[in-house]
Parts: sequence; C-alpha cells; structure tokens
Amino acid sequence: MNKRSDDRVIIFDTTLRDGEQAPGCSMTLREKLRVASALRDLNVDVIEAGFAAASPGDFESVQAIASEIKGPTICSLARCHPDDIAKAAAAVKGAEKSRIHVFVATSEIHRNLKLQMAKEEIIRRAVESVRLAREHCDDVEFSAEDASRTEFGYLAEVVQAVIEAGARTINIPDTVGYTVPAEFAEMFSYLKNNVPDVDKIVLSVHCHDDLGMAVANSLAAVTAGARQVECTINGIGERAGNCSLEEVVMALKTRENFFGIGTNIDTTRLYPTSRLVASVTGMHVPRNKAVVGENAFAHEAGIHQHGMLKDASTYEIMKPEDVGLSRSNLVLGKHSGRHAFRERVAQLGFSLDDEELNRAFDDFKELADRKKELFDGDIEAIIMNVGDTTPGPWHIEELLISAGSASIASAAVKLCHADGRQANEAAVGDGPVEAAFKAIERCVGFNMKLRNFEVRSVTMGEDAQGEVTVTVEYNGHSYRGNGVSTDIVEAGALAYLEVINRVVRRRESGTDERVAPDDKGAAVI
Repeated sequence: MNKRSDDRVIIFDTTLRDGEQAPGCSMTLREKLRVASALRDLNVDVIEAGFAAASPGDFESVQAIASEIKGPTICSLARCHPDDIAKAAAAVKGAEKSRIHVFVATSEIHRNLKLQMAKEEIIRRAVESVRLAREHCDDVEFSAEDASRTEFGYLAEVVQAVIEAGARTINIPDTVGYTVPAEFAEMFSYLKNNVPDVDKIVLSVHCHDDLGMAVANSLAAVTAGARQVECTINGIGERAGNCSLEEVVMALKTRENFFGIGTNIDTTRLYPTSRLVASVTGMHVPRNKAVVGENAFAHEAGIHQHGMLKDASTYEIMKPEDVGLSRSNLVLGKHSGRHAFRERVAQLGFSLDDEELNRAFDDFKELADRKKELFDGDIEAIIMNVGDTTPGPWHIEELLISAGSASIASAAVKLCHADGRQANEAAVGDGPVEAAFKAIERCVGFNMKLRNFEVRSVTMGEDAQGEVTVTVEYNGHSYRGNGVSTDIVEAGALAYLEVINRVVRRRESGTDERVAPDDKGAAVI
C-alpha cells in the first residue's frame, strides 16, 4: 500500500543522469531503457532520465524513457538557461508524469569564482527559470548547487524566491560532499524555521560521498524535514559517487522505529537492480558493500556462525530475502530442464519475457556443456547479457590463441559484422590478452589505449566463469566493457569488443560528443 507523500520519503533516482556522469559509466539507449524499466519495477517515485541539453543522444534517451516508462515521474535536468529548459520540456513532454529540474549555484565560492554573478542576479535568474519551466510543466524542481557551502540567510532568500515563482520541490545539494550530518541537519532546520512558505513544498536532499557521508548526511536531512532523497543504485556517480539508494532505503526500513517514516520502494528488487546496473556500467559492487555486496549476509567467524545457527537475528539486522537475495545456491547442470531454470531465475528476482528466457536458457545449456555445475552467479551473468538483443554490430566468430613461457604470444581473430562483413587479423603481443586486443583493433581499424583490466570470478571452482572489465580511452573519452567466459582471454576479448561496439553505435547515432559546459557552469549538482 502506498503511503501519503507527507508520511513517506520520495525516492528520486538519478542513476541515469548523475550516475552516468561517473567516468566510464556512459550507457547506450538500450541500456538506459533496461535500467529505467528496473527502476520502475523497483517502484522509485522519480527517475531523472538525463540532462536533455547535453547532447542529441541525451535528449533522445530522455525522450524515449519519457514515452516508454509508465508509473514514475520522468525528470530532465536543466541549467537556468532558456534553451536548456526548452529542450528539457520537449524531452519529457511524452511522459505520463513529467518534471523539469533547474539549478544554479548559490555558494560564495561558486558565485565569485565560477559564475562571477551577484547574489541578486542569481536570484533573478533562478526565479525567471522556474517561471519559464512552469510554463511547460506543472512539476518543477529547483536545486541550489553547492547549497551546503552557502550562507544560511542567503539560501533562505533563494528558497523563498523560487517557492513564490512556482517550484514544487526545493533540492538542497551537498554537491562536493563537504558537509557533516549535524551541520547539514542544522541547515534544513534553519530553512524549516525561517522560510515562511517552506511547508508548501517538498524539501529534497542530494549528497555526494567525497568524505564517505552521503547516506548519513541524507538521513540527517530526513530527520530535519527533508521528504525527498536523491540517490543512485550502488551509489555510483561523479568522483566518489552519490548517496546509495539501497542503503538509504534499507536504513529507513530497518530503523523505521527511529525515523518514523518509510518509502514506497519494493526492497525485494534491490539486489537484481544492483546487479543490472553493475553489469551495464562495469562498476562492480564491492564484496563488502552494505545491503547488496556478496559479503553483506555472509558469516565466517565461528562465534557468528554459532549465533546464526541459533537464530539469524543474532547477527543479521535485515533478512536477505528483504533485498531480493536468496539464501540458497541451487546447483544446476546440463540435465536441468527449462522449468527448473525458469524457477531459479524467478527466485533470484529477475523477470524475463518468453523470448529472453529462451535465449537465456540456450546460453545456460551451452555453458552447462563447458562446466560441471552452474551456480547463481553463473545464471545472473547469463541474464545480464540477454536484455540487449542487438549487442553488436561486431561479434567474435573465432578466436585462436597461442602462448607459452618459451614463445611469443599470438592471436588470430575472425569478426563478423551485422551487415555481413567479415574481418580476419592476427597479432603478437607480450601476452595472449595483448595479442587478442591488437588483432581485434586491426580488424576494425581502431587504435585504443587500455587503461585498466580487472578480472573477478563469477562463481567458485576450477571451471568458474571469469568476468573481465576493461577501461579503455578513445578520442579523449573513457569507456568500460564487460565480458564473461570460462576462458579469461576470451572474456577480455569480449569486453574489448563491447567497447568498440559502444563507440561504433555512438558514432552511428551521432552521440559521440557531449555539449561542453559554458561559462555558467557544468551540469552538476
């Protein structure tokens, strides 16, 4: 049952906007739609789908999400510029429920060093922008960028002015992750006590994690009156990231006796949504990550295990089932049928249509021929790769590797393009991975720089699948790619080719470049 807006916290998810701004986390349109669908199923209240004025690709993404995703409010960010606001309005026009989110910096350091604008000019611009946005959309949010470093009195003036101009939500961001909980709570209390019309709007909070306090600061704001929290799945975002959605939601749920307020989030969808975002962005969830990390519900110490055998509540303050994590790890093999596979997929919290399930089952049977036993992690890895029906245009047809301690590593690769073209190349390298990457580059005519190569085991055992994540630089942009295989070299080649396909698709769609920030500031809050 949904709670009334005055006795619940609105969850504003900005994974697709602020989260995507993390280096290497750029998503394709198909990937954004997958994530947006997962956020809808998670029952978030608001999806900030992007910054429509940033590039034609961003505009297209916001527009597509607005037209296809029903349920949550679909929001686009905009600077306090008429052109930005017009593009945001056009992008969210098709949404069932739409919002325009405008922002301008208010702190002294931003006023003097970035904007070079007087206090009065900033208020005038904020008011004009809110009024203009209201002409396009009834639901307008205003953010005072770098609010946590803004003088209390001046911030109150700005907030009162934009309320009078028609803003329904006022966001108070800790843009650079500078504040601490007690100080931030004091700021919200000041606004509640000194802005006459503050009870007419929703106060919102948006925290970054530079000092590791984004969740704590957000919760402090809630105790002081904030009723919207802006956050991202897995806490991804610029620099050290944003407030983690799963952490703040489970804190409110687990300690509802303290906070006295909850959310509308379906917490059983937290784990599968976390895994999807990790797969799409290549930003792996640390094992010790709160709520959704692999170790979050693991107990190795003897005294802990003894207590768990007596009663799980001795060492677990949350049930793993509450976040969508099953305690069992059912072993499947090549003789397992479609029904058993379907049941396991459902138990893991994933929902596939018939076409996706058939493709996933085919991949499962193929993997089962290579592995003795398949575990939950193997199934999750398969599911993550079935959502995009056109991952190409290039795919690996053949990959041959020759390597040894007394020989030079070499690789021969055959790539096939969706239009029927084929490319065959060979290369040598310091090792089989470098040789494979060079051969792939020769096939497609790219020259890229590998910045990072990460390997992790998806499951356990000698025949475990390995997941490779590569970070690659191309034309001044950073890209991430993911690949999974029982062969690490093949997994690396798949990850490298994913980057190439991502670049090719961005070129073909004309979304290779984002608009550069002008002298009024970058698109961050």
